Amino acid sequence: MPRTVKKYANRRLYDTEASRHVTLDGIRQLVAGGEDVVVIDDTTGEDITRSILLQVISEQEQGGRPILSAEMLRHIIRFYGNPLQELMGGYLERSLDIFMKQQKGLQDQIQKSMGALPMGMTPPHLSPLGSMQDMAAKNIEAWTQMQKTFLDMMMPRPAAEKGKDKPTDHKE
Repeated sequence: MPRTVKKYANRRLYDTEASRHVTLDGIRQLVAGGEDVVVIDDTTGEDITRSILLQVISEQEQGGRPILSAEMLRHIIRFYGNPLQELMGGYLERSLDIFMKQQKGLQDQIQKSMGALPMGMTPPHLSPLGSMQDMAAKNIEAWTQMQKTFLDMMMPRPAAEKGKDKPTDHKE
């Protein structure tokens, strides 16, 4: 069952389970810790979870190392109002789902390899660092190909650009 947070008219957020007020960073910490959080407007009873989570993301993107590049945001914005908007949302959701499952698999693999041998006795072929680097390289390659395929399918290039990739026949 998700954790309920209420947003009051004074714009304060209240964690009903912990019986205390929370900030957007508190919401971020709950979500990062694996909690499913639902935010309800106390006045209207409306579910405003998306709006609050977007605020959390916006705060995170402002400082430190952002996840979403300007180019990626431009691509996402271009899909709003596009007939394929829903498809894009599903694509991003599935992509993150796959990424999270791969990350969990890597964590499980590291735990198994670390627990199988005495401390300090990890052979190079079982090195968690090597495994992480291999999996990261495979993930990046798969992610890049998946993005390229999807974007090429959704946003075909003009004919003038397509010709640049093809070898030209010089028949005379």
